[in-house]
Amino acid sequence: MKLSHSLALTLPLASGWAVAADLSVKFELPQLQVAEYHKPYVAIWIEKGDGAVASNLALLYDVKKKDKAGEKWIKDLRTWWRKGGKDISLPVDGLSGATKAAGTHSMDFKGATDKLPAGDYKLVVEAAREAGGRELVRVPFTLPAKGKLAANATGKEELGAVSIALK
Repeated sequence: MKLSHSLALTLPLASGWAVAADLSVKFELPQLQVAEYHKPYVAIWIEKGDGAVASNLALLYDVKKKDKAGEKWIKDLRTWWRKGGKDISLPVDGLSGATKAAGTHSMDFKGATDKLPAGDYKLVVEAAREAGGRELVRVPFTLPAKGKLAANATGKEELGAVSIALK
C-alpha cells in the first residue's frame, strides 16, 4: 500500500470522533561524546492503544543526499519501519524533513488528532544514528483531552526529554 499524505497511513473509520486539537511535540537530541557523530534520523507518530499506527507525523532524514541515498538508512528506524514505514513512497509531502542537530526541537502539528476517535494513544519518537544507537520513547495520552493536556517521558541515550501538549 503506497501513500502520499502524512496523516493518511491508517486512520480509523470509527464513530465517536475526538474533539479537534493541535499537537505540539518537543524532543531533545543529546550531543553524544563519540568519535564520529551523525545527526540521527527521527520518526514521530501516534499509536493506538493496541500499538497500531494511527497517524504519521514526521520523518526526519537526509532528504538531500544524491540519488536518494538518505533513504537507505530509514529502515534503521526499525519500529516505525515495521509498523508501516516500508509501505510509504518517499519523500512524503508534509511528513519528510531534514535531520536535526543536537539540541531541543519543537514541532507543531495542526489538526493532528482531528480524525482520531476518543481513546488511549501514545506519541512515539524513535531516533537512530549511523554508527550509533537507536532509541524509542512513548508518551501516553488520552483523547478527548479535558482542557489542555501536557505529558512527557525521557530517553536514556539517543533521545532526551520528549513532551507533548494538546491545545
